[in-house]
Amino acid sequence: MGQITDNKTSLRTGFSDLNNKQEIYYQLSSEELIKVALERGEGNLTDDNVLAIDTGEFTGRSPKDRYIVNDSLTKDTVWWGDVNIPVSTEVFDSLYTKVMGYLYNKTVFVRDAMVCAEQSSRLTLRVATETASQNLFAYNLFLRSEPIDEPEWVIISAPGFKADPAFDGTRQHNFSIINFTRKIILIGGTGYTGEIKKAVFAVLNFLLPQQDILPMHCSANKGADGDTAIFFGLSGTGKTTLSADADRQLIGDDEHGWGDNSVFNFEGGCYAKIAGLSAEKEPQIYHAMQPGALLENVCFHPLSKSVDFDNLTKTENIRLSYPLHYIDNVVDPAVGDVPKNIFFLTADAFGVLPPISKLNRAQAMYYFLSGYTAKIAGTEFGINEPEATFSACFGRAFLPLHPTKYAEMLGEKLDKYELNVWLVNTGWTGGSYGTGSRIKLSYTRAMIKAALSGQLNDVPYQKLSIFDLMIPERCPDVPSTILNPVNTWANADSYEETANHLAGLFRKNCSQYEGFANGMLCSVGPKVAVIR
Repeated sequence: MGQITDNKTSLRTGFSDLNNKQEIYYQLSSEELIKVALERGEGNLTDDNVLAIDTGEFTGRSPKDRYIVNDSLTKDTVWWGDVNIPVSTEVFDSLYTKVMGYLYNKTVFVRDAMVCAEQSSRLTLRVATETASQNLFAYNLFLRSEPIDEPEWVIISAPGFKADPAFDGTRQHNFSIINFTRKIILIGGTGYTGEIKKAVFAVLNFLLPQQDILPMHCSANKGADGDTAIFFGLSGTGKTTLSADADRQLIGDDEHGWGDNSVFNFEGGCYAKIAGLSAEKEPQIYHAMQPGALLENVCFHPLSKSVDFDNLTKTENIRLSYPLHYIDNVVDPAVGDVPKNIFFLTADAFGVLPPISKLNRAQAMYYFLSGYTAKIAGTEFGINEPEATFSACFGRAFLPLHPTKYAEMLGEKLDKYELNVWLVNTGWTGGSYGTGSRIKLSYTRAMIKAALSGQLNDVPYQKLSIFDLMIPERCPDVPSTILNPVNTWANADSYEETANHLAGLFRKNCSQYEGFANGMLCSVGPKVAVIR
């Protein structure tokens, strides 16, 4: 087993304060990590011999407790506010000392890893965790690596350490702090592994634009002819499902960069939300549930170790992490050409957006900046009708820079490359949620296929009023009657009233950006019409 104790020679970067005599398990294999995790009581094996753990108090990220150190490097560059909450160097240094003191005589699991499949953009990491299962997560999610002498960034996760808000400058006992100057991510008080993944994503969102690389919260795949497609979308819009295509190779399911000549995966694995998972609906993810993967916060069928994917008693955010090679038909290395098609996915619970529409450059920047989807009634307490959600660039929570920076970078890409941008509604048609029906997945897949194959390039289009969206009048294997949402509603006035309501929400959301990019981005959005 890969246990070492000489942290001065092999683990000196970022760990000079650790006790030289403590147990440090370095670069363990997935089999070794699972063995140790079971011995330490961190989890149990399912009937498929997959490690299942509970992440404790936190079963999701805590965005109000994510901080960035405000210093000379970040003071005038970071988009400060409720997404990027500032904390002083003194607060960070004090917490760092306390966390290292907490870990002083404890067993620590350390591994070296990398992010960015494109070698010219690669970033090296050292991940130190209090638990073996968190280190398994890092093994699964990041690019595997040989030992690294001097990694560029250090991540320290101590879920058992709890801050004292009265003295430590935090909101509550959990925290995730990024220090760009010291190149350290410090996480405490939470066992949710996604904090590790998304902190690294935030780091890349800060660093890569300096290299003219657009970081993206999207999935990506590659066709037989080498054409790359990318899929933006918030949770529940179909990003993972639609990019998993038997006829195309998967580049990645969540985080990518777009450079001068390529689109590349940041990660070496997937972190899939698996509520309602079945072999029929999502076979690739289902079959990735094999030894070495990591399940989080799942429930089991009675008197068995068989996972009940429909039991969300612990959380709706049940997760499975696994290395990318657990998926068949993947690109290795995970790099594709610049995209030929971009899809913005939205689950419009208002039922007013078309199933597919083609965007011009300005509209592409607008809908990218908007990052729209809608929650449906009943999914959260207090939501009794569709509720619009806007997450800038489809990843607002992970953007250290102002969102218009990323939108402007997208605009530069659109000027440079010849490609198609599509807005795809995977939500409702024929009325809002409760009246209309969800657009069939088979229809959405057919529209994606037609767009990718060029079959929508030469068909006639019509303009949808209010949103000014261009809708194809026909699409193979899709009834033409559903392509224009107005035709699917029983009452045209009801459609227009609901569309006006959503248009107003779009405009209200965009008003926060009117002082940027000369206000141009907001000028191309939907217009509220006068109801007849």
